[in-house]
Amino acid sequence: MARGPVRTGNGARTVNPPAGPAKSRARGAAQRDGLVVEGLYKSYKRRPVVRGVSLSVRRGEAVGLLGPNGAGKTTVFYMIIGLIAADSGRISLDGVDITHLPMYRRARLGIGYLPQESSIFRGLTVEENIRAVLELTDTPRARRDSVLRELLDE
Repeated sequence: MARGPVRTGNGARTVNPPAGPAKSRARGAAQRDGLVVEGLYKSYKRRPVVRGVSLSVRRGEAVGLLGPNGAGKTTVFYMIIGLIAADSGRISLDGVDITHLPMYRRARLGIGYLPQESSIFRGLTVEENIRAVLELTDTPRARRDSVLRELLDE
């Protein structure tokens, strides 16, 4: 991945500091020791909102994701933490593929998101809010789905 600002297909940019000689040597280590996001895509009703976003974050590194409103920044974060599923792409942590892990398992591995807004769940439907909370438990998926249906029927 290139260092410095990288513009994605939807106008967002990832910003990493320029790589010096030491950082260039450590580049391969980032593939094993940190978060690596490769080619994330997400569409809603056939409308692409995230197109091919890739980034990497080494442990202890701060990375900014910049872009105009509607560029897909929040959607990228939601896919990384497991709140929503990516249509395609790969998310790995310390070399382990976590793309399909539920949110609560990612949280146990240390993946979290502190939103700028006061509530992460404001833009979600009632069903999505309940599902997000249920995924924090170690309950089998079939049981979580059953509880979700019961709650929605109330």
